[in-house]
Amino acid sequence: MDEGNNLSMDIINYEKEHDLTDNEMAFGSQLSVERVHDIKSEASDATPEEEGLLRRFMDSHQ
Repeated sequence: MDEGNNLSMDIINYEKEHDLTDNEMAFGSQLSVERVHDIKSEASDATPEEEGLLRRFMDSHQ
């Protein structure tokens, strides 16, 4: 499993655990909801900056 797959699974699990929508995830990470969808569905890989924003958001709400 590559890093992109890990990130998409981390997003899915985080949203389930915290009862969040993609829209809430996008708002909290400062990404567009379209980018969150693309990353989560593995339609495209997150840039290092996007991954950092997503992981910082998830880490700050544990």
